[in-house]
Amino acid sequence: MSTVELDAPSAATPAHPSLLAVLREWGRIGCLGFGGPPTHIALLRQLCVERRRWLTATEFEDAVAVCNLLPGPASTQLAIYCAWRLRGRPGALVGGIAFIVPGLILILALAAIFLAGSPPRWVRAAGAGAGSAVAAVAVQTGVALLPASWRRARTVSRLRWPCYLAAGATAAAAVGPWLVLVLLGCGAFELAARRHHRPGRQPGAAAPPMPLLAAAATGTGGLLALIWVAFKVGALSYGGGFVIIPLMQTDAVDHYHWMTADQFLNAVALGQITPGPVVQTVAAVGYAAAGIGGGLLAAAVAFGPSFAFILLGGPHFARLRAEPRIRAFLDGAAPAAAGAILGSAIPLAGALDRPWQYATLGGAMILLLPLRRGVVLTLLIAAAVGVVVTAAGGPLPQ
Repeated sequence: MSTVELDAPSAATPAHPSLLAVLREWGRIGCLGFGGPPTHIALLRQLCVERRRWLTATEFEDAVAVCNLLPGPASTQLAIYCAWRLRGRPGALVGGIAFIVPGLILILALAAIFLAGSPPRWVRAAGAGAGSAVAAVAVQTGVALLPASWRRARTVSRLRWPCYLAAGATAAAAVGPWLVLVLLGCGAFELAARRHHRPGRQPGAAAPPMPLLAAAATGTGGLLALIWVAFKVGALSYGGGFVIIPLMQTDAVDHYHWMTADQFLNAVALGQITPGPVVQTVAAVGYAAAGIGGGLLAAAVAFGPSFAFILLGGPHFARLRAEPRIRAFLDGAAPAAAGAILGSAIPLAGALDRPWQYATLGGAMILLLPLRRGVVLTLLIAAAVGVVVTAAGGPLPQ
């Protein structure tokens, strides 16, 4: 499809929606979007293609493909992009904010309860139960990414694909603070390898430039550190929302001590059971670091790149999708990101300290993998198990 075809208004569009309609419809999806990206994509397609016919099916599928090439939360970027296609930059801002804010409000409210100094015992029990299942969610998410990532790898990269996967898994499990460098390094290595295999190609732009890492060196745990952690979440999370977990865990728990390991598990669980993108988890981390203001700041920084990608790059997305250098970079970074998600299960499981939590983790594995139950349902069941076990006299995590 040419740039003109992708960027021109759809011939099937009966009329552009008003900004009020964008606010209402995207806000509705933000309120109902339990279940993560698959739910968000289905709701957006139902709205824009089937019900209102604002976009054709081909236009929508092209939009999904392009947004999956970008780092950061793909379903959030798809929501912003669809609104941009219909109402330009004002629509992108209104639609994106309407999509994000409902879940953000809910996760900050829940963070205030779950991360309070002395929450009620049943709240701590529910958090401990849901947190027990988070490692299983990481495994399920990583496994789900593997088939598409393998199919996407071209012949010249399939020998390297397992190496990228192993590098991401090892980095997430052992050297969390440096995971970003591993993801970028895998992408850059694949780009260089493709050029070596195709000597006749003219050298073009390099892989996306590495951001300045000076902010990461701060050990104060102040706002600069929070901004850096949130920026990594929003701009460098190749492979989807759950890759943010290993990006955040070491910083939030071990380096800056904003929260305990148990509280971090609670935060991840909250990001899974609330509507909207999984990246909302960063708001709970921001809340632990600096209260409501910290949560809002972390969310603004984390979602800022998604708005920037669409507002600045939207007219060029057709060329981006066809750009071999971008594809080569992502062919290296994507399997590393899938490996990072799988590797994150190790420290997440290591944060558990009660036998009943490990039993709950085993049950969650069965529900998510062989039985293919939903993430939200699994986490709610795990939370209920925590409440029942502790009510029967079982110990809470320390």
